[in-house]
Amino acid sequence: MSETDPAERIVFIDDEEDVRRANRQSLELDGFAVECFGDAESALAAIRAEPPGVVVSDVRLPGMDGRALFERLHATDPELPVILITGHGDIPMAVRALRSGVYDFLAKPYAAEALIGSVRRALERRGLVLENRRLRARLEAAVDEDPAFLGISPAIVRLRRLVRDVAAADVDVLVLGETGSGKEVVASALHRWSRRVSRNFVAMNCGALPETVVESELFGHEAGAFTGALKRRVGRIEHAHGGTLFLDEIESMPLPLQVKLLRVLQERTIEPLGSNEIRPIDMRVVAATKVDLGQAAAQGTFRDDLYHRLNVIVVEIPPLRDRREDVMLLFQHFLTRAADRFGREPPPITPAVRDHLARHTWPGNVRELGHFAERCALGFPPEDRGAVAPGPAATLSEQVDRFERDLIRDELIVAGGDVRIAAESLGIPRKTLYDKLNRHGLAATDFR
Repeated sequence: MSETDPAERIVFIDDEEDVRRANRQSLELDGFAVECFGDAESALAAIRAEPPGVVVSDVRLPGMDGRALFERLHATDPELPVILITGHGDIPMAVRALRSGVYDFLAKPYAAEALIGSVRRALERRGLVLENRRLRARLEAAVDEDPAFLGISPAIVRLRRLVRDVAAADVDVLVLGETGSGKEVVASALHRWSRRVSRNFVAMNCGALPETVVESELFGHEAGAFTGALKRRVGRIEHAHGGTLFLDEIESMPLPLQVKLLRVLQERTIEPLGSNEIRPIDMRVVAATKVDLGQAAAQGTFRDDLYHRLNVIVVEIPPLRDRREDVMLLFQHFLTRAADRFGREPPPITPAVRDHLARHTWPGNVRELGHFAERCALGFPPEDRGAVAPGPAATLSEQVDRFERDLIRDELIVAGGDVRIAAESLGIPRKTLYDKLNRHGLAATDFR
């Protein structure tokens, strides 16, 4: 591969040597890398071997003309910018070419500035296209590896490994995580990766039901057990026999039911309301909470013995603000999924969206990011409120450093760890970026 990135290379095609020499000189003086050809066939072979950033071609060529070359290139890569040049001022042909996907059309004689400006804009567009392709490729790789745990950050990699190990152990688990961080996703993965995968995964939000019905929902009842109990009902615990019972917001469970749940966990038996029959239960229990159960137990709002029974294997989900490397990948995933659901093309990631992704602290975690992606898919701009929420104790210097580190991380993710691409996107020299990487403790190789 040449020293210059192929995605920044200009292929210029014209059958007149003087024209090729003059345009090559103009483009190279402006900093572009140019490769010239006198006919479309030889240019096409070079383009297939190493796709450039932009193709500039005269329409009138010996053999295959410029329009035929464009059609061949467009069939292979519809997003490769092609600029056509003609000396005949054929306006109808220009209109047809632009409608068919030609990026730009220049009529001879044209000023060097016109060519340079068109090439520069085409390269910027090509850069965005390739950036989105890299994002999609990394996203697809992450989804193929594990769709439930999208991300490349060390925190999410550790979580993924821990959940796999714990799933195989077939023990009860306590999942800790902030609102919207994905506690049910973790619980589902523990079930899916365990020997219980062929049986039921039963989820219950302990805080979503009135206290008067929680016991019946959890333990079930026999017909006539209480007024209105017209027929037997199998409770969530019994329904999870052989599988996994997920109890979300377990801190909301009434204290009297905590006693009964503790007995179920210890004895692995259940006695439905209105029944004297004790039934054995084989299940895994995954409990989830967003609060410190140890503190709740100390305050008397959660049973201390149940807390210690649950606090054996703990899986803690990192908040999104602690894995900034994953924000862009997750956003691209949610944006594509939302656009598909709404029957739209995924919109481009604008500077305003990128800025919001980099600066926002995401108190609602992955759920909030998903909702933001849905708004973007529908064409609504980022909301300014809450865009920057640094800790109150952070100094201005600390806030600037944090913002700079997050921005560099996002650019490296988009660039696939390519320092040159990231430096150009940030508008700084590569040496400056290397210095900043060292200062922030980042390594480009971590993003490849």
